[in-house]
Amino acid sequence: MNSINRYYLAPEQWGSCELVLTGDEAHHCVRVLRQKVGDWIMVFDGVGRSVQCQIVSAEKSRVILEQDGEVVTQPRGGEIHLAQAIPKAGNMELIVQKAVELGVASIQPLQTENTVAKADGKKVQKWQRVALEACKQCGQNWLPVVREPASLMEWLGKRERIEHELVAALDPRSVSMQDMFGGQCEWEIVRLLIGPEGDFSQSEYDAIMAAGMQPVSLGEIVLRVETATLYCISVLRYHMV
Repeated sequence: MNSINRYYLAPEQWGSCELVLTGDEAHHCVRVLRQKVGDWIMVFDGVGRSVQCQIVSAEKSRVILEQDGEVVTQPRGGEIHLAQAIPKAGNMELIVQKAVELGVASIQPLQTENTVAKADGKKVQKWQRVALEACKQCGQNWLPVVREPASLMEWLGKRERIEHELVAALDPRSVSMQDMFGGQCEWEIVRLLIGPEGDFSQSEYDAIMAAGMQPVSLGEIVLRVETATLYCISVLRYHMV
């Protein structure tokens, strides 16, 4: 067996032996991937657990599975919480997909003064679906939550403070990521804020600094938003425990 398809089942729907896929996951299993009774699949719950199952009944809206083997729990590792100004031209989908592949713990879409794109409930649902599909594709058993969009100023005031909070910044107060880390760091949780095309305004920078976030420089080359996001996550993932 060279590959095995993966499906999501929410934690509250897990039983001791029999598992049941319904809704979109059942449709994807039976109608899209054409799986049938006797096929082997993997099921994960989005909070670290996965188990191999065999299909014992396959209908378009209900797929009954029998667990075969031990439930495996995937360690989470360091948590990176991404706060992302929503980019234009649909690039948020790319950011969500790749950020999930790199193991982010949550994604907070933000509206800023220079944000052009608008977000509503349908877009959030689409981004969450992109996150789920990325988990299924890459073998990630931790499903990040894509939160409801918020304005930058509102989010700064209401966010839960953590010790390590970084903002990618074209600002003279920034320190280089090389100087910040130097070697392996002891951080277990970090928040990363990435701005929009056109960067943050000066008043936004002032508010971000006043809120206690550390500005970091990504070097002399000005990166596109999606490039900056994935670069920062990759550097953090390399250095974190």
